Amino acid sequence: MDAIDAALVEIKVQNVNVLAYEQFPIPNEIQNQVRNVNSATSIEEISELDAILGKLFADASLRLINSNNIDVDQICAIGSHGQTVLHMPEHNFPRTLQIGDANIIACQTGITTVADFRRMDMAAGGQGAPLASAFHAWYFRQSDKACAVLNIGGMANITLLPADPEKTVTGFDTGPGNALMDDWTQEHLGKDYDEDGDWAASGTVSERLLQALLQTPYFSAKPPKSTGKDDFNLQWLDQKLDEHGESVTIEDIQATLLELSAYSISDAINKLAPDSREILVCGGGIHNKQLMLRLKELLIEKEICSTEKYDIDPDALEAVVFAWLAKCRMENTAANLPSVTGASKKVLLGGVYKA
Repeated sequence: MDAIDAALVEIKVQNVNVLAYEQFPIPNEIQNQVRNVNSATSIEEISELDAILGKLFADASLRLINSNNIDVDQICAIGSHGQTVLHMPEHNFPRTLQIGDANIIACQTGITTVADFRRMDMAAGGQGAPLASAFHAWYFRQSDKACAVLNIGGMANITLLPADPEKTVTGFDTGPGNALMDDWTQEHLGKDYDEDGDWAASGTVSERLLQALLQTPYFSAKPPKSTGKDDFNLQWLDQKLDEHGESVTIEDIQATLLELSAYSISDAINKLAPDSREILVCGGGIHNKQLMLRLKELLIEKEICSTEKYDIDPDALEAVVFAWLAKCRMENTAANLPSVTGASKKVLLGGVYKA
């Protein structure tokens, strides 16, 4: 929520060329408003944020295009993921909501925009996530070794890519990635995130609290599954701390949250992808040195490396994914993986907003 990731991408057959990538900061006031969206937030405020973010996304797109001397007419489409403010795939009426009005993006840029990627998969009975797995399979799958792609965003998700072409690609959210650590840091230090994981390193993991957190049913649920800040947030953490009862310092809680992310990620990989020899990491969590060190300790027999090894900046990958998904939609190609999301069939993802 701190910045807009924008990537300028050229896609040909089985090749992706990232021509440019840039992060555009989101004003602090808007960040705070988005972070505080909950079930009590008025529809007036959410609709206002929808328009504000749409304009910010349009501005970011144009700035990236113009700074690279590209003519707008050369851009086939913009793929806009939007900002997730709700994700409830297990509800009686499954639903998800990403804001950032695509009408505004298309109108202000003059470029056809594809958005609202998740809901058609949910309409087909899927989780609406993770969607990046289809791109991971298209770009990273190898015939000589099994590997996994690990994206550590607010939540963490993995895509398991068997070497055997007859075996199915699977993927799911493992649980919290950066979100809980970021929220705890913001609440107690007033900073956006725990740089390098240094604050977590100053504390000691509370094994008792860790086990209490891991008792949350989501961690033992079988895929397909997906989650978000509706499940893992500071209210959830406060409830667990109240149940826990034991006095723990704020540094120890941060250390425990880092261990929760590292353990839930590694446990999922060890149990469901024991033959994966290579773990390709992307997302903001790759910059948390303490988290990466802990993952290497917990996945000691596997090679852990950045997606940079395969020519995609780990920070840019998620933006690249949605450029690719937009291309699929413009070509009327179904781009969800039912084996990952649990959908009943392959479907077209995204609504098309003509400029």
